[in-house]
Amino acid sequence: LKWGGAQISEKHAGFIVNVDQATATDYVELIAHIQQVIKETFDVTLETEVRIIGEE
Repeated sequence: LKWGGAQISEKHAGFIVNVDQATATDYVELIAHIQQVIKETFDVTLETEVRIIGEE
């Protein structure tokens, strides 16, 4: 899955990689989308392991 310039890694689904000049917003929105899909599909709440600092 690719969102803007950010993409879920093809090697490990736990990583997001920059494939086309991704912005911080691309990363944040992709993370939110992944969390939403997993919640709706499996009723599991994913939490980020990173701390996001700054403005959106």
